Amino acid sequence: MYSHRPHSFTFYFSIFKMPINKNHEFEDLDGVKCSIVERNVTPERIDFLKRLLEYNRFTVVVVPTPAPKVPPVKPVAKPTSTEGETNQIAPAIAEETTPEPPPPLTFTIGITDVMFNPTNAIFGRLLKTKDGHIVTLAYWEEKETIATDEVPYFENKSM
Repeated sequence: MYSHRPHSFTFYFSIFKMPINKNHEFEDLDGVKCSIVERNVTPERIDFLKRLLEYNRFTVVVVPTPAPKVPPVKPVAKPTSTEGETNQIAPAIAEETTPEPPPPLTFTIGITDVMFNPTNAIFGRLLKTKDGHIVTLAYWEEKETIATDEVPYFENKSM
């Protein structure tokens, strides 16, 4: 009478609400559910990945990465010096209170296909370059300008 199989709603909920593992993350980017390709990406990397993924017919969504949460700096009380003594600690405190430069502007790249996993796409040989070669790990990481898919990644000694 009762089945031990999970209900279809449970399956749907588990697939679309939680990542399968750390390599398969997804979240809402600009109000669209997206599979995360990479986080903290520079603008140059965005250009490379966006061209590659759009060539492979994926819809790419790019949003700025939120600033890291940093606790506020507590002010340090300045020690007082007597008339004859010189204050050696005051210059060090003045250096500490100088504002830090803003962190570099980075972005999060996602695609609208929530079943996409970058690791599986690379090692499963699912992505192609514009010249017809299969995307390799070295090409994905921009260590090579041309994807040499004739040599398997585990035989490539230059990595």
